[in-house]
Amino acid sequence: MLGTLIDEELRCSFAELGFITVSNSLIPVLRQAEKAARVSDITVLLEGETGTGKQVLAYAIHRLDQKRKSFPFVTVHCGTISEALAESEFFGHERGAFSGAATARKGLFQAAHRGTLFLDDVNDLPPALQPKLLDVLQRSVVRAVGSDREAPVDVRIVSACNRPLTPLVQQGRFRSDLYHRLNVVKLSLPPLRERPQDLAALMLAFARRHSHIYPGIASVEPELIAFLERRPFEGNVRELEHAVERMLFGKIEGNSLGLADWMASCGGEGGELRDWIGEAADRVSNAIFEHRLPYGQAIQQIEARVLEIALNRGGQTRREIAAGLQTSERTLYHKMRVHRMRHLQPDPAS
Repeated sequence: MLGTLIDEELRCSFAELGFITVSNSLIPVLRQAEKAARVSDITVLLEGETGTGKQVLAYAIHRLDQKRKSFPFVTVHCGTISEALAESEFFGHERGAFSGAATARKGLFQAAHRGTLFLDDVNDLPPALQPKLLDVLQRSVVRAVGSDREAPVDVRIVSACNRPLTPLVQQGRFRSDLYHRLNVVKLSLPPLRERPQDLAALMLAFARRHSHIYPGIASVEPELIAFLERRPFEGNVRELEHAVERMLFGKIEGNSLGLADWMASCGGEGGELRDWIGEAADRVSNAIFEHRLPYGQAIQQIEARVLEIALNRGGQTRREIAAGLQTSERTLYHKMRVHRMRHLQPDPAS
């Protein structure tokens, strides 16, 4: 019980700083991140696919660092830095150091002095800069381009990579000594498809964040969650946030997000599904008019037939059938009771 309470407090601490999860698989990551935040000078390497929340977690570590939280958190996207200007970007330059250097300029290390420098996509760091970065990390001094003086810097380094660094080290594309210097504490963030428990919590958080688009969202319908659990989400949490923004933009009423909102917000996939449903609805409507069937009775019979077909596929558990129907197991069980249906193959856990 005490451990559960501690874990919940841990989740809340990180949620307040923007990193939201209810998945138990991420508890060890949060524990390590909190511990790293307390050891203010230790370097941290975050691994994970693009969009898994590495920058958010890096910022949370910075904010939980009592020594550095009041000082700058500076982000540099290593893949976007010109190799020709990389040294100047990181370490600064003196006036006249090169063509176009009309004034002296501080580098990123000096901008992050006493705070945190976050090296995003460090796997894309220009090779020529790697030994110079290693030297700064080892000696805690920088020398601006065109200067003969060294200046001390006090910076915590948190870096992130969207693909493992070990193969790059083996291929000679990333210095092994720099890798080991960055990889003192390594935290791996799983992709969203491996943490489906977080879908609802993340969507509600994004709905609150973007309430200026459409306010008042209080819940996410189970059918939508069941549908999203089957999506690959190659863009991970970032892709989900953009999807929530699109749903909010198209919404005109209600206080929940549902499958209809998702379909209405989609272009290709949603449009194709709406056309297919439209054709089926047209046939049902014609049958009701032609055979003078009561509307409610017709809809109930259609639902019963859909369930009957799904249940008679054979060799599937209720959980698998619910997933195939893009609904929750609870909803499937309720509909089976309404229509007085039985499914003889129980789930393995039941």
